[in-house]
Amino acid sequence: MTVILASTSAARRALLSAAGVAHEAVSPGVDEDAAKAALLADKATPREIADALAELKAVRISARRPGALVIGADQTLDFRGRLFDKARSLEEARARLQQLRGESHLLHSAVVVARDGRPIWREVPSAKLTMRPFSNAFLDAWLARQGEGLLGSVGCYRLEDEGVQLFSSLEGDYFTVLGLPMLGLLDLLRRHGALAV
Repeated sequence: MTVILASTSAARRALLSAAGVAHEAVSPGVDEDAAKAALLADKATPREIADALAELKAVRISARRPGALVIGADQTLDFRGRLFDKARSLEEARARLQQLRGESHLLHSAVVVARDGRPIWREVPSAKLTMRPFSNAFLDAWLARQGEGLLGSVGCYRLEDEGVQLFSSLEGDYFTVLGLPMLGLLDLLRRHGALAV
């Protein structure tokens, strides 16, 4: 059974590889900005946007690869109902983290599996993260150490490393925070013969 990740995300590839899932990674070629703009114009919520983008990616690749199980994934950051995209600069990341400091926000991580051009399974769990009231001095030193690698994350933090120091609490699944809910996905792959039972 061929498993394809409709993404070139190094983080998602690493999660699948670490779990022992043999897979190919293929860029879905989706214009995410245009898709988000259309969804926002239709008043879609951040959770609905994550789900729609994950489905779009999975379906696009699965239509070209008959029989394969194609995994599409997307993650959105929801702060008081407002969708945050990836920051374009460290200055924007700093401003975002200052806005989130001492507050709670949601991460919605959608994963959709498609086969033969149609979705066959989906899951869109959310995690609630609360940042501690860190100082500007801490933030500036942390940003200097992390650098532009933070710009690849919608939240401008990497919870799997030193970014954990920004938080006081987390409610939800760790893999949801990392952007690929794994447990339900692994179960689906087992049920379709892509992993050993």
